[in-house]
Amino acid sequence: MFMRTVGTVARGIRTPVIREGDDLVAIVADSVMAASKEEGFSFHDRDIVAVTEAVVARAYGNYASVEDIAADVRTKFATDTIGVVFPILSRNRFAICLKGIACGVKKIYLLMSYPADEVGNHLFEEDILEEKGINPWTDVLNENQYREAFGYQLHPFTGVDYVDYYTKLIRECGCEVEVIFANHATAILDYTKNVLVCDIHTRARTCRQLNKAGAEIVLTLADILNASVNGSGYNETYGLYGSNKATEDRVKLFPRDCQHFVDALAAYLCERTGRRIEAMIYGDGAFKDPVGKIWELADPVVSPAHTAGLSGTPNELKLKYLADNDFSGLSGEALRNAIKASIREKDADLKGKMASEGTTPRRLTDLIGSLCDLTSGSGDKGTPVVLVQGYFDNYAMDE
Repeated sequence: MFMRTVGTVARGIRTPVIREGDDLVAIVADSVMAASKEEGFSFHDRDIVAVTEAVVARAYGNYASVEDIAADVRTKFATDTIGVVFPILSRNRFAICLKGIACGVKKIYLLMSYPADEVGNHLFEEDILEEKGINPWTDVLNENQYREAFGYQLHPFTGVDYVDYYTKLIRECGCEVEVIFANHATAILDYTKNVLVCDIHTRARTCRQLNKAGAEIVLTLADILNASVNGSGYNETYGLYGSNKATEDRVKLFPRDCQHFVDALAAYLCERTGRRIEAMIYGDGAFKDPVGKIWELADPVVSPAHTAGLSGTPNELKLKYLADNDFSGLSGEALRNAIKASIREKDADLKGKMASEGTTPRRLTDLIGSLCDLTSGSGDKGTPVVLVQGYFDNYAMDE
């Protein structure tokens, strides 16, 4: 019996360099069709065309300047001194945002988590804590205490001492800075009651803790540039979260109107291919690097928008469980046919069933977005579009 030998395929699709004002729907569709012609592949129902958030934001001109950020900070805090709590350690993701924040006030108390930020960028190796007898959950350090214990540590991949980098950046904006190292946000309240919360995925909890402990003004990065300032770009849901450095004085914000874009792209691809193509926007994937210890997800979500067919979670059986348990006495064609029958007859919802144990319990968009992020890369590959085929196929599908 014929058996398909290829499952999921992800192809990075090259496009022209995207500029503000470009017709991105047409460019993406044209690029996918050109790749099909060049490589000789055809399209199928439930193929996925994924577009990186960076080119969506660029095409729609969702940019803001340092002064736009500063103006919003000045308006919303209306004070000269604020605490900046739990920033991530990133020249691309946070440095320009911090520059804008510093230009909006006269003094910043910068509270940094240690030994790492929320997404796994390390100031120093965690094992040094034991050597120094420091408890990161209780001990609050000033900059002198931090330097005495840990010295000047450079990030292993970037070669940057982020404490030095951030403090210099703030001072260059004419703003005073005092650094505190702690892993409980309420430590900032010994210095100021006005706080800008910068952690991404735990920000709601951080805000609750600060408000309960007596903070006066608590905002998050989602509250900065959540509306246009002097004609700037903005993101009504995420504000500065998900932004990236565009120039030394400008950030590209997380894209807006995302659902409109993916729906329009899917409709146009269906018109061009005659197939029901799914579409999504993806940003950072969600996975951890075991060497650098970075958890990649610095965006607020993996996918800000997707077509309806990408909602939900996988509903899959674990083939090795079936082979080792239900059909342990079978082999060859009999084993293959038994497994195929189980797949075809599986329940619509396998949650809690032993035969699904060990399958990845994540949303489809998080899994597919991570695949796309790894495929497209973040450097000079020039493939901001990824075509994923066969993702919804399974072992029982022979055609």
